[in-house]
Amino acid sequence: MIKLLFRRLGVIGAVLAGAILPGAAALAAETVHGGATADVVLVYRAIGLGVAAAFAIAISVLGAGQAVGRIGSAALGAAAEKPELLTRSILFVALAEGLAVLGFAIAMMLIQKI
Repeated sequence: MIKLLFRRLGVIGAVLAGAILPGAAALAAETVHGGATADVVLVYRAIGLGVAAAFAIAISVLGAGQAVGRIGSAALGAAAEKPELLTRSILFVALAEGLAVLGFAIAMMLIQKI
């Protein structure tokens, strides 16, 4: 399980490095034809912001899903034994859902920078 997680993280890191390194090369390039490099930099900046927004929303939604799964199962187990704990446990599930909403808000702020 952990080996699979590290393998996936390695693939994600390789993809992100492949997306970021050409942008660094474009930033380091000398200006040719009076400003062609500036256009390339703007394109790579937009791509980088898009990747950052996608990464922000993906990680926050995956984290929220993991949290809701664990908290929800524990909440239903507690509610089965003591029904008066149901409202309190629903509050904890809602707090975990807030993580996904915050990730979405950050992704929207990043998209507005494009």
